[in-house]
Amino acid sequence: MKAITTKDSRMQSLIALYDLHTQYFESVLEGISDEDAVKRLDTKANHVAWLAGSIVQQRFDVANEINTGKSDPIFPTGHELLKDNQGIKDGAPYPSLSQYLSDWKRISVIARESLANVPTDELDAKADIPGMDVKYYELSLFMIYREANCIGQIALWRRLLGYEPMKYM
Repeated sequence: MKAITTKDSRMQSLIALYDLHTQYFESVLEGISDEDAVKRLDTKANHVAWLAGSIVQQRFDVANEINTGKSDPIFPTGHELLKDNQGIKDGAPYPSLSQYLSDWKRISVIARESLANVPTDELDAKADIPGMDVKYYELSLFMIYREANCIGQIALWRRLLGYEPMKYM
């Protein structure tokens, strides 16, 4: 694993978790077919494709938010389905898991670098999110929590859909 160097020491533990999630996301999706990725098994639960896409979108959102003014925004495959924290859309054609994995690999390096290099004053600044009174550091904490939550849900879906358990190493 890459050494952790951050501008603000509060980010070191978050980057360590971020790195684990980067690896776990790839592992949790391994072998799941695109056909199974959109199954909801007669529930209202979010399917694998939505869960995977939502955390890929989240990493793009974080990188774009932190890098505002530094570069043009970048977007993942399926952005229109997932932007602005949209809920699941029944019957919508979600991108393939391989497309999500490709976007994940592309954005993970960029977002990691962005998170590691956020200066303290920016972490302590209020995030520009309508309806939320939250600082960027708190938003970073939530993002890491949410990634773990979504990866855990996909791990459960693996078992419900008849796949082997997720491998952690």
